[in-house]
Amino acid sequence: MEVEKIIKKGFNRSVKKHKNGSFASVVLAVMCAASMCAGCGSSSGSSDEDNRLELLNVSYDPTREFYTKYNELFCNHWKEENGQDITITQSHGGSGSQARSVVEGNEADVVTLALAHDITAIEDAGMIDSGWMEEFDKDSSPYTSTIVFLVRKGNEKKIRDWDDLNRNDVKVITPNPKTSGGACWNFLAAWSYWQEQDGNDEEKTREYMKELYENVLVLDSGARGATNTFVENGQGDVLIAWENEAYLSMEEYPDQYEIVTPSISILAQPSVAVVDRNAEAHETVELSEAYLKYLYSDEAQRLAGEYYYRPSKEEILQEFSMQFNLDMNLVTIDDFGGWDKAYETYFDDGGIFDRIYEK
Repeated sequence: MEVEKIIKKGFNRSVKKHKNGSFASVVLAVMCAASMCAGCGSSSGSSDEDNRLELLNVSYDPTREFYTKYNELFCNHWKEENGQDITITQSHGGSGSQARSVVEGNEADVVTLALAHDITAIEDAGMIDSGWMEEFDKDSSPYTSTIVFLVRKGNEKKIRDWDDLNRNDVKVITPNPKTSGGACWNFLAAWSYWQEQDGNDEEKTREYMKELYENVLVLDSGARGATNTFVENGQGDVLIAWENEAYLSMEEYPDQYEIVTPSISILAQPSVAVVDRNAEAHETVELSEAYLKYLYSDEAQRLAGEYYYRPSKEEILQEFSMQFNLDMNLVTIDDFGGWDKAYETYFDDGGIFDRIYEK
């Protein structure tokens, strides 16, 4: 009965006032409510259960494994500091879709999404206070990643760089920038490569990008869906992937895949924020702030590295210098004028991606 109560409470929190949101997100939240009971629950009586704080983290696709472990770490930390058991549930999907689900009623206490623009969309809906990016260190980005290629062992197609993805004999897997934050990073990394190749000739770059997307077999809604299409379903010759997703695939399927590092990629900065209106309503402001702040602790930073995210603390990042290529040529979102400008230019309805993909 203890598990049933926690699952029911997690379900109610996830679906209350939820309109037109992702049903998959709700189901995942419920499933994670059950999975987190052992790590964060209490064996005491029902009165303790009724007083237990709950926190819902709405995140993007590739963070499932990391946050499952992080939640256990944070629950233990909170218990030691405050003597209180807590229940944490998770929800995952394409970052853009997840942001929309929060705006439409998914009652996240915190969001840990793929890019700042998705959190800004929640801010614009009046649910997050302005200045959220300054609330935590490193522009509220506790870990970073980048974009790489995942190919099958042996790399039969000899894929080395972005221009190989435009060849007629290469089939590409990447998610949809309209719903996936990772896909936006993918697009901008490829765009940067072609801009350098053609001397910043935007018309030529658009043609090269059009060729690239003509080679895409499936535009999945999220990064994990794209990984499953490539890894589980065996489609395509190359997956444009988050670095951490590529490493997880190699870990799960040893000797079946390898990573190719392109000559130009992008510094991907997933962002985190407290959803102020929800946290205030749930009386979880202190817990929500502590949950995100603890991501910057040495323990959490090392955990991020173990799950193939690049720690934001430079000294801890250096501990993983044998794991990551720290000499990659990385552009940043600032090279595109920041996320608001980049999203308006490339990914808003009628933007460059729409014009490329519709032709």
